[in-house]
Amino acid sequence: MLDPAVRALLVCPVEKAPLRDEPEALVCTVCGRRYPIVDDIPVMLPDDPSQDTPTTEK
Repeated sequence: MLDPAVRALLVCPVEKAPLRDEPEALVCTVCGRRYPIVDDIPVMLPDDPSQDTPTTEK
């Protein structure tokens, strides 16, 4: 489990926005990028190709 004091400091590295907790990832509340939690460590790499970034169509 992620230490609550550390978790409180984490924000999206791209948008600098708050993150929403999900069972296996942290999700940016602005851009929707997902940051997986692996062995209780969040992988906060914004250029990770496994990121599941939603697209918006206009």
